[in-house]
Amino acid sequence: MSVPKLSNPVHLLALGFGSGLMRQSPGTWGSLAALPPWYLLQHLPLPAYAGMVALAALVGVFLCARTARDLGVSDPVVIVWDEFVGLWIALALTPLDPFWICTGFLFFRIFDIFKPWPISWCDRHVGGGLGIMLDDLAAGVAALVAQSLLMAAVL
Repeated sequence: MSVPKLSNPVHLLALGFGSGLMRQSPGTWGSLAALPPWYLLQHLPLPAYAGMVALAALVGVFLCARTARDLGVSDPVVIVWDEFVGLWIALALTPLDPFWICTGFLFFRIFDIFKPWPISWCDRHVGGGLGIMLDDLAAGVAALVAQSLLMAAVL
């Protein structure tokens, strides 16, 4: 694998501003690094939030494909932009409450790590930048559903 260059804006974003370079659990570190931008995004009205997340997902396909090509690996673990966008989906309806932020975060990480069907199907059958993004987008949707069901049951 080639060395990513944080001076390259494409690599910088794909690597979650460097959070993907953590040796242990880069996906978890990338998800943690996604929280400050989420905090800013969640102040937007829901349609604007959804539009920004959709734009981030589309841009992410390019960022991930380009960085993977530059590094010479089909899905490098250092790429965490997919975790950013997946977490933003997972937390789309989450109130600003530490308990719900933590549960949404945990739901996302569980779905992203264990990849139950259909997330596993996306991970195995879709390649390129879209493939890098798609399993995390699916994990984000699954976490959003799980979080929403839990919130409906508790609140």
